[in-house]
Amino acid sequence: MRKIPVAALKPGMKVARPIYGSSGYVLIQQNVVLSRRYIEQLRQLGVPSLYIDDGLLDGYQIDDVVTDVTRMNAISRVRDLVTDLEQPNPASRIMLRTKEVARNVDQIVSELMSQPDLMVNLIDIRLEDDYLFGHSVNVCVLSLITGISAGLNNKQLVHLGVGAILHDVGKGVLPRNILYKPGPLTNTEFSVVKTHTSEGYNILRDMTHARDVAHEHHERYDGSGYPNGKKGDAISYNAQIASVCDVFDAVTSDRVYRAAYPIHEAVELIAGSGNQAFSLTLIQKFLENIAAYPTGSIIELSDGRIGIVIDTPRGFCQYPRVKLLYDQDTQPVTTPIEVHTLDDPSLIVKRVLPEQEIAKLRASRAR
Repeated sequence: MRKIPVAALKPGMKVARPIYGSSGYVLIQQNVVLSRRYIEQLRQLGVPSLYIDDGLLDGYQIDDVVTDVTRMNAISRVRDLVTDLEQPNPASRIMLRTKEVARNVDQIVSELMSQPDLMVNLIDIRLEDDYLFGHSVNVCVLSLITGISAGLNNKQLVHLGVGAILHDVGKGVLPRNILYKPGPLTNTEFSVVKTHTSEGYNILRDMTHARDVAHEHHERYDGSGYPNGKKGDAISYNAQIASVCDVFDAVTSDRVYRAAYPIHEAVELIAGSGNQAFSLTLIQKFLENIAAYPTGSIIELSDGRIGIVIDTPRGFCQYPRVKLLYDQDTQPVTTPIEVHTLDDPSLIVKRVLPEQEIAKLRASRAR
C-alpha cells in the first residue's frame, strides 16, 4: 500500500484505503479498481492523494493508529461545534458539544493506549473543505501519542486531547473568505487569522485546560510566537505539545496553494527546532512515534539499492526496515530480502523516490 498523488493515478490501480467525504460518507471504497471516470471524479472533488494497493507490500498490514469510525466521529463532533458557533447565541450549545467531544477523545485515548508500540505510518487524507476539522482531529491524535510517550496519566491525556482537538475552534468565527483563501494572506488578513487564538480562549473560557491550548498553541519556546510572546515553560505544557503537532500536521497536509511536505522533511523541520520554536524534550517525545519514511515509501539506500519501507521501530524514526526491490544496477531482486537500517550504521536512507520515477522504473522492468 502506497500513498500517491491523484495526478499520478492510472486506470487499473486498486484502492487500498477508503476515502471519506465531508459528512462521513464513503467517496470510494477499499478494493475498487480505478477507471478514468473515478480518477476524474476524485480530482473534481478535491481529493489530493490516495492509498493504492500495487502488490509491493503483500503480506504486510498497515493500520491507522485509530479506527476510521472513531476518527470520523471525532471529525463530526468538531464540525458540529464549529457550525453552532455560526448560529445566534451559541453559548448554550457549546457546553453540550464540548462534552460530546470529550467522549470522543476518551475513545481515542483508549485505542491509543492499547497499542504500546504504535508508530504513525499513515497520513490522514482529507478534502480541502474538511481541512479544519480533519486537522483538529489529527492534532489531537498526535498530541495524545506524544502525551503517552511523556508519561501522562489517563485524566491528563483527556485534558490534553480536548484542548488539542479544540485548539483551532476560534477559526470558526473568522470570515470564511479569509480562512479559506486559496493563496497567501495579506498582512491585514493574517492579523485577522491570528485573532483565532483569543477567539478560541473566549469560546472555551470555562474550560481551563482547553482554553489555554486554544490561546497558546502559536506561542513559541523562544518567545517569538503570538499572541503574547510567552517563552519557555510560561507556555502551558499542553499547548507546547499541541503546537508541535499543529505544525507537523499543517506542513504534511495538501493545500490548494501548496503540496504537502514529505514526511522526512517535516521530521527534519521539527527536529531542527529544538529549544527554539519548541521544547527539545517534547520534540524527542513526539518523534519517538513518527515514521520519517512511512510504510510503503520507496527509497534509495546509501549503497544504491532500492526498496520499500515495511516498518520503523519505535524510537528510531529515521531507521526503517526495508524490503529490497532493486539492486545497485536497478535489476529486480527476485529473492525476498529485508534490510534493517538500524542494524547497519553504514546504511542510511539516501532519498525517497518520486512517484514519476517509480512508475518509469516499474514500467521499464515490466517489458
